[in-house]
Amino acid sequence: MKNNRFSQKITAFHGRKTPEEGILVGYAAIINAFVLSIPLPDRLSLISFKNRRYQTDTWQVYSSRYLPEDNLYKQLVFAIRYEGINLLFFKKLFAKLTEKEITKLVQIKPLGQYCRKIWFLFEWLEEKQLEIPDLKTGNFVSLINQKKQYGIENGIKSKRHRIVNNLPGARNYCPLIYKTEKLKKYIKTNVSTQKDNYLKTIHKDLLQRTAAFLLLKDSKASFNIEGENPKSKRAARWGRVIGQAGTMDINKEELLRLQQIVIEKNRFVNMGFRQEGGFVGDHDRISGEPVPQHISARQQDLDQLIEGLIATKNLLLQSEMDAVLIAAIIAFGFVFIHPFEDGNGRIHRYLIHHILAKKKFSQQGLIFPVSASILNHIDDYRKVLEKYSLPLLDFIEWGETGNHNIEVSNDTIDYYRYFDVTKQAEFLYDCVNDTIKNIIPNEIKFLQEYDEFKNYLDEKFEMPDKMVALLVRFLEQNNGILPKRAETKEFSKLTGREVIEIESKYKEIFREIPK
Repeated sequence: MKNNRFSQKITAFHGRKTPEEGILVGYAAIINAFVLSIPLPDRLSLISFKNRRYQTDTWQVYSSRYLPEDNLYKQLVFAIRYEGINLLFFKKLFAKLTEKEITKLVQIKPLGQYCRKIWFLFEWLEEKQLEIPDLKTGNFVSLINQKKQYGIENGIKSKRHRIVNNLPGARNYCPLIYKTEKLKKYIKTNVSTQKDNYLKTIHKDLLQRTAAFLLLKDSKASFNIEGENPKSKRAARWGRVIGQAGTMDINKEELLRLQQIVIEKNRFVNMGFRQEGGFVGDHDRISGEPVPQHISARQQDLDQLIEGLIATKNLLLQSEMDAVLIAAIIAFGFVFIHPFEDGNGRIHRYLIHHILAKKKFSQQGLIFPVSASILNHIDDYRKVLEKYSLPLLDFIEWGETGNHNIEVSNDTIDYYRYFDVTKQAEFLYDCVNDTIKNIIPNEIKFLQEYDEFKNYLDEKFEMPDKMVALLVRFLEQNNGILPKRAETKEFSKLTGREVIEIESKYKEIFREIPK
């Protein structure tokens, strides 16, 4: 084993400034010592000599009594104990060590929980056994510390290691989520139950109409996110598919079916799972050279990754894990893998619907219009996608192909199966909360006010439904004022006094002009 020096006094690390001078420890210290090719964890650990412990957005600061000995084993113990499990880190570290070195490492304290966790991780990640006999004694210890990260309940016991594998995923696909204050608060408040209690107060007929409106709204929003403005027929078609979320099992065949529905005109699209590289970004206007913002998984890795994603989906749907967390793990992983040439974004958002429906988060026949909230927070959505994609660009080696695509030349599969999805889970929960607190109530409120305004027009003018809808649209688009063109054409039969009365009534009923 290399005689690495781990503990170093620093004031900055990889461009990340420390809150004070201190000693780098834990994952960051080992990443630095072994030159591991992985993005830095969101929060790094630092030992301060000012006898205080605190956190910032990017640092965990500990007093000097936490300083581990300057060797790999003690640094790993610190990392696992205080920073949680990082699967990508262990995969890259094991590639730097020989089996003999790993065997020696895990036998420093063979009955200790940290040696057992490292031992289990090696054999689980590498799919090979070290020449170490099974343990015969010792209490079972959960691999994931559920005070720090989200694992599954009732994980599978490994008698060999006396470890409970409570990882929220399969070997070929297992993102992890940290327990942040925001996520703990959302889960504790049980937003789904709040939604159901609210919807119980709404008349069934109004709820059914709301459901129909929200379905179309979500479908249009999902296209708009991709920069498309589909015709109503196309949006309604995708809306019907969204309405079926949760009824069909997600497997490779179903993903292919969904792509065929999303890509209505496929003349210029190679359908099915990609047979070449892929990226999201631009091309240089002069040279045509790719300028990627996200690089998709290699085409030769897609089978393993999609099979892993499906296996993880099946595992988590049978678990007690929170529905929104599962949706984040599955849906964001899918869009990061980017298995299709086109259609990935809409299918990614469909998977959110699918998981929420499967976990009974969406109740009372109401599709959950999360795409509408994502569209309302499109800048935050881009940032949370880039949170994963941009740091990864530094670790992917690629070249330009003859058709100005990209071809990845190094092994990148682990970046797409072991990553931190905490920020994406927080964003998704923000959108879920916004949907429950704002989008659904606002849609119901609009329909209630629409009915009140329609009844007024029926009684006063006996106006047909089609004309009522047109009138509301004109008033809605013009801040409650009927455009002069409409006064002289579609509504020329109204007098000037009647127009003023209608505008006044509209503003009275629609207390907040719908946007």
